[in-house]
Amino acid sequence: MAREQTFTITELAREFDITPRAIRFYEDQGLLTPSRSGRARVYSKADRTRLKLTLRGKRLGLSLAEVKELIDMYGGVRNSAPQLESFLKVLAVRRATLEQQREDIEAVLGEIAMLEKQCHDLLGHDAAGAAEAKAELRKRIRDAA
Repeated sequence: MAREQTFTITELAREFDITPRAIRFYEDQGLLTPSRSGRARVYSKADRTRLKLTLRGKRLGLSLAEVKELIDMYGGVRNSAPQLESFLKVLAVRRATLEQQREDIEAVLGEIAMLEKQCHDLLGHDAAGAAEAKAELRKRIRDAA
């Protein structure tokens, strides 16, 4: 009978490019449940999958509680409609937040582009027009703030 593949904390840390401390933290939060061999933690394939889901959830900006819900759904009944509906709502909120952040970033990038253009214009002006252009730039910076 073949033994199930297992992993050490060092192997998982290396594979997912995180610290062993982070893995122990996720264990403390109830996201991972390794077995023990003496004092050493022994992680199963299921633990590895839970860690992968945890990191994916973190990358999506989910809270650890939301990640735990996701993991519980993964390990539980696959067609649990109420759980799936709840998770869809979490994802919709996260999507809306990210879309708003993207709009905010695009607006700031537009302002930066305008200020860069004004700076380039100032560098190209002669001494007579430079004072007027500098005053205009100062006014726009104040207005943008």
